[in-house]
Amino acid sequence: MEGTAGPSQPPSSRRERAGWICYDWANQAFITTVVTVFLGPYLTAIADQAARCPVGEPDCTGRISIGFLEILPGQLFPYLISASAILTIVVLPLVGAIADRSPYKRELLAFFAYLGAGATMGMFFLVDDRWLLGAVLFLIANVAFGASIVVYNSYLPQLAGPDERDQLSSTGWAVAYIGGGILLAVNLAALLMRDQFGLSEADVVRYNIVSAGIWWAAFTTVPMVTLRNRPPLAGPPQRFLLTDGFVQLWHTLKGLRKYPLTLLFLVAYLIYSDGVSAVIALSATYGSAELRLSADHLVMTILVVQFVAFFGALAMGRIAARVGARKTVLGGLVGWSLIVSAAYFLPPGQLPPFLALGVAIGLVLGGTQALSRSLFSQLIPKGKEGEYFGIYEITDKATSWLAPLLFGLALGATESYRVAILSVIAFFVVGFVLLLLVPMRRAIIAAGNTPPRVL
Repeated sequence: MEGTAGPSQPPSSRRERAGWICYDWANQAFITTVVTVFLGPYLTAIADQAARCPVGEPDCTGRISIGFLEILPGQLFPYLISASAILTIVVLPLVGAIADRSPYKRELLAFFAYLGAGATMGMFFLVDDRWLLGAVLFLIANVAFGASIVVYNSYLPQLAGPDERDQLSSTGWAVAYIGGGILLAVNLAALLMRDQFGLSEADVVRYNIVSAGIWWAAFTTVPMVTLRNRPPLAGPPQRFLLTDGFVQLWHTLKGLRKYPLTLLFLVAYLIYSDGVSAVIALSATYGSAELRLSADHLVMTILVVQFVAFFGALAMGRIAARVGARKTVLGGLVGWSLIVSAAYFLPPGQLPPFLALGVAIGLVLGGTQALSRSLFSQLIPKGKEGEYFGIYEITDKATSWLAPLLFGLALGATESYRVAILSVIAFFVVGFVLLLLVPMRRAIIAAGNTPPRVL
């Protein structure tokens, strides 16, 4: 099937769309294996070892120091997520502005993808008490990941028309969960068979983290072969490309005032995606530290989430075709609120309730993310796709900071993971209300675009 995305843009082929989807397959390994499952508990354990108080030292606080700041080991990973998100506030919109002006968008995607994959593979050296090395590598990998997604998402309006984007975006997310699930299944098998290989659990976890970087780099080759460099959406650069990026970033932030409904959607997405990202990034830490579940059980549950999310993304895409994407996302946010509420009451040490909650997460996860991406693509003025997706990506795919920061503060104040996880509900409730206030059809027309038949 051929598709066009706007005037002066060459049509997209099935091959190019398939290649675009393959980057979802490639990058999901980082989110699933590194962010969601292994790095949080592993890095927390390393930090805990470094903070452990020697016998006979009453003044020891059991905390680790980052400059003048002393924190609990359990606060390290949530704070790292927040720190990487703060970095992206400047980096990602700038990357988007450059992507709109660069005639080498494919090469830009390759640079950030391979940088993130390389930093992930560098975690091979994350041993002993090197929690600071892990923190630095994660910041590089997570920011590079977000930058690559900005460039990747900016392709969407160039590959699909208004009535095709929900389907293409949902298919991409569905394929992502299968890809992430396959690697996670291999990682689970390695974890269960560690004794046969003569390896410790810590060593297998470290190798699993590295495998995500290898997977990410290897499958990025497919979109590099199939995607084309298209004419810059905002025209050729007038000055040095980086200078143009800074200038355009400033104009983008000023220009958002002309599209208040797009801005309202962006604020709603910023808030509820923070909640989604926090649940994704912190669920393994919650299961390990609060529910005392083993690494085997955590990986098994996340694996179930991955494969259920494949069907959930496709199902919510079909629902959106009937009732509209916004109504479907609103229903998903209700589901997220119920899921987090149930997490508060989960009994420790019991896998079945945690597994059931994982199934529920899978049903709403993929559709919420995919349909939000396609909805936002309808609200972007033509020629500004990259820079607007740069702002959008600040809070997407586990680069959010508000919810993890609140989680970390609640944990530090109460030393209770249950109270901390309960704080995330506020993000789904507020996001639901704000999204409900967005008149989508009017917002799409105000941005100069043609609304799809069903909203």
